[in-house]
Amino acid sequence: MNRQNNIKKYISLRNEYPVFSYEDYTITLEDNELVIRFSFNLNQQYFFYPETRIPILEHISDTFFRNGGKIDDLKIFAFNIGMIELVSYWKAACSPKVVIKPHALTEEQITWWKKIYFNGLGEFFYLNGIDNPDPDAFMEIIAEGTPIAAPDFKLDLSAVLVPIGGGKDSVVTLELLRQNQIDCLPLIMNPRGATIGCIEAAGFTLDSIFRIKRTIHPQLLDLNAKGFLNGHTPFSAMLGFNTILASVLSGRRNIALSNESSANEATVEGSSINHQYSKSFEFEQDFRAYVHQFISPKPNYFSFLRPLSELQIAALFSRFETYHNVFRSCNAGSKTDSWCGNCPKCLFTFTILAPYLGEERLTQIFGKDLFQDLSLTPYLRQLTGMDNVKPFECVGTVDEVNASLQQTIAINPADTLASLLQYYRQSPSYQPIHQTQFAALLEEFVPEHNLEPQYVHIIKTALSWLSK
Repeated sequence: MNRQNNIKKYISLRNEYPVFSYEDYTITLEDNELVIRFSFNLNQQYFFYPETRIPILEHISDTFFRNGGKIDDLKIFAFNIGMIELVSYWKAACSPKVVIKPHALTEEQITWWKKIYFNGLGEFFYLNGIDNPDPDAFMEIIAEGTPIAAPDFKLDLSAVLVPIGGGKDSVVTLELLRQNQIDCLPLIMNPRGATIGCIEAAGFTLDSIFRIKRTIHPQLLDLNAKGFLNGHTPFSAMLGFNTILASVLSGRRNIALSNESSANEATVEGSSINHQYSKSFEFEQDFRAYVHQFISPKPNYFSFLRPLSELQIAALFSRFETYHNVFRSCNAGSKTDSWCGNCPKCLFTFTILAPYLGEERLTQIFGKDLFQDLSLTPYLRQLTGMDNVKPFECVGTVDEVNASLQQTIAINPADTLASLLQYYRQSPSYQPIHQTQFAALLEEFVPEHNLEPQYVHIIKTALSWLSK
């Protein structure tokens, strides 16, 4: 999306469509699927009915029902999924008033939701040229319904749900936990080529994992085509609320995300705008507090990789060769299960793995040597901080990218460096790196995390591999 000044459109749409309503939701069992349907509308003029479907599989997602749970007991979980789903539809016109009809919200909850919406839409506001919206006045939330409480339910205290995204990070989480005899159940939302490839490489089938199918209502796509506002929403926050429901249905207490410390860095230098806000430690802390206070204290949502950098995760992933031909992190190529080779995410992944796998092996994986493609120079400049706006993608920090490039240059003869590496070597961002400096980066352990002692031990043991 090209950055443009849409402030007039923003103001016009807010005036024309002043109210967005969360009307209702339903929960049913249909053909052994749990189906949650939401009902939203934009000023009683446009109506949206998105769905979430979860197959109820034996010993996968049926534990709650086997223990006597009823459909109505799931209301608090479904309602909160609707609360995060609505932001995707609200953003089309950014109505100043949002009416929540199904259930009540406390003032503390309303403040929490406004923070998530505002920060989760930071990229959306920025790229649409909506500069400095008032964090208090950009929306008013009015909750008209009745209070709702969580049911009693049992969870296995040791079992772990592991959301799989198809990239290197969730592979590292799954493998490190499984190698330590932790009972892991992969979870996939909207299975696609890379996610299926990764779980099959791990020895699972689609019928042996927890699956969620989320459907966007076509009315939203029609509005996008008509020129209503569009852009990035906090997907990881939406995934988070779905994993809480998955925890309850599967009877598994622990939900191990794969968000690293790098997700905390702002995308736009000198601002709080972060493409990865809902992967950040700040969001993780806020989310855990909300779930424990307003839903249930039983699920344990945390990021297993939070103490690590992208450099360390890439080093660990390089050891799991089974996944090298099936993982994908390219959004542009997600529909065709391929690396497009022409986007910042491809270049970042190629770069962060280069010190460990080398250009020859990476060329086999990506289908070309990205370091030989000078058309990627603008992305290189963004990734290394030569420009003050990073790509709006899930990429590592500027320091991590520079360290990875410097290490790649250090371990390759100067007269054989590929075109992009030569360009970088002549740039102000390049500083020679000593092997002891790079080794020290692989030993770091970030103390801000929510890992229980057994998981800390697993991570620190894995880090010891990197010094051998």
